[in-house]
Amino acid sequence: MNKILVADDETLIRRLVCDFLKKSGYETVEAVDGRDAIEKFNTVKGINLLVCDIMMPEFDGWEVCKKIRETSTIPIIVLTARSQEFDELLSFESGADDFVTKPFSPTILVKRIETLLKRAGKSEPHVDGVITIEGLTLSVPSHSVTLEGRNVELTIKEFSILEKLMSNPGRIYSRDNLLDSVWGLDFTGDARTVDSHITRLRTKLGVWGEEHLKTVYGVGYKIEVNNL
Repeated sequence: MNKILVADDETLIRRLVCDFLKKSGYETVEAVDGRDAIEKFNTVKGINLLVCDIMMPEFDGWEVCKKIRETSTIPIIVLTARSQEFDELLSFESGADDFVTKPFSPTILVKRIETLLKRAGKSEPHVDGVITIEGLTLSVPSHSVTLEGRNVELTIKEFSILEKLMSNPGRIYSRDNLLDSVWGLDFTGDARTVDSHITRLRTKLGVWGEEHLKTVYGVGYKIEVNNL
């Protein structure tokens, strides 16, 4: 049974979400503010997804996302009473996978949760550091990529970008996310360098790259898995 952490300082909203999740067969864990969310995530074993309000005391939802992203790639959905584009962009840059504006339909929220959990389950990570997604296999130990059994030659940076994206299919990574992860926090070059690497990576992966390595305009990049 999937376990969902629901963090919202509004008791009514938190209980409503939890009730709908329980009726849909999920186990829920409640957190009353940002600090509680981080503590629950670190102490409760087996949390599969986080639903997190943005405007919370102690730590806001963006801070919670960033903290959890330091150690985990679980899907994250953020909730907000505001619908400003800035909020949505900052949510994705903080590591969120989806963005839902209040008031919302609990039924639709549950469906979004189901979709994110399916996406997370589409990749096949193994303890030996191998990830396979629809015919493309990336091996960290051998630093190799094969597509339908054929070797694909990648540069170190291209490999690192692909590893980051394949580690959590469906999650959108901004240019800044990828720069920090692949080039390091001290990188001082043009953020557009990510675009050129993505373009070359997509070309090398051919049809697979066109179908699965997607640009989310104004936000970043993601690996899209079919049949969701």
